[in-house]
Amino acid sequence: MRTVTLWRPVGPAELALIEASGMTAFPPRLPEQPIFYPVTTEEYAIKIARDWNVPAHGSGFVTRFEVRDEFIARYEVQDAGGRSHREYWIPAEELTALNAAIVGPIEVVKTFPE
Repeated sequence: MRTVTLWRPVGPAELALIEASGMTAFPPRLPEQPIFYPVTTEEYAIKIARDWNVPAHGSGFVTRFEVRDEFIARYEVQDAGGRSHREYWIPAEELTALNAAIVGPIEVVKTFPE
């Protein structure tokens, strides 16, 4: 089975929900969050966690996870402001399918502030 490594910057509330899942699933999106945005590089996830999550929530975290290649291949990589800002746009109603396609645990690889 082939997988793709993705990253997701999160704040403390979302991390608590991921931890409650046993580090196996991302929580459902809120009504005002119609899209789930995993990113393609750790550097981009670090920038969001450090520059957006810390000011907004006091802390930020970078998670890393593996997803089955055949699942993520259904989506196009989106350019969100330059080649270093690339992400997938997964509709909220497809998050359950994404969670089912995760291989192994969701890992916290960076914490801000350090």
